Amino acid sequence: MTVNQDTARKTIRLRGQEFVDKVKELIHQGNVRRIVIKNDQGHTVLEIPVTAGVVAAVVAPVVTAIGAIAALANEWSIEVEHHEPPAGAGEQSGEDG
Repeated sequence: MTVNQDTARKTIRLRGQEFVDKVKELIHQGNVRRIVIKNDQGHTVLEIPVTAGVVAAVVAPVVTAIGAIAALANEWSIEVEHHEPPAGAGEQSGEDG
């Protein structure tokens, strides 16, 4: 899989309610592109494409499914793809005055 230059990946390992809470938090962040949930053997169990402005009605079933799978293994990995602005974006150059 090719990752764009404006995408950064991070892996988090959690279990139980901490796992569910972290996924909820990630879904509501504005810079997350995709969440991949893997079991303790490294197999992908669920991939969640996240878009800005995800409606609560869409998120609720996903969170319910995540709560159900949280009980199935000791530890889960959450692989998160974040949108990173290009280097230099948002920086202003020039002098005040």
